[in-house]
Amino acid sequence: MPHLTVHALEGDLAGREAALAEALTDSIAAVYGEWARELVTVQLIGVAVGRWAVGGRLVETASPAVTLAVREAMFARPDAEERIRQLIASLTDATASVFGEPSRARTTVELVATPAGRTGVGGRPEE
Repeated sequence: MPHLTVHALEGDLAGREAALAEALTDSIAAVYGEWARELVTVQLIGVAVGRWAVGGRLVETASPAVTLAVREAMFARPDAEERIRQLIASLTDATASVFGEPSRARTTVELVATPAGRTGVGGRPEE
């Protein structure tokens, strides 16, 4: 189940939540296929100005930071390198479509692998 977490400055995120959730979900479905759409979970986290730093200095502007948590097995697929490139490009495109083209150059995307059995739903580990 793809889990996306996006950190963005609160003022940049305000009013764009629905568009961003839709764009990110569309980007996952474009890479994985339509079957994945209903499984995508998106968490949008607004960060107040004065609570985001780059290079040790607080900033007043920042591009979004996107984290995609996927099962570790995705990285063992024969097409993993291509899939990784597609995901990073697609998620960056999605955020730029919502936050504007100037955000593209500094948007970060991190893919995080979770080993089988290390996630759970309803109190039970997923296989």
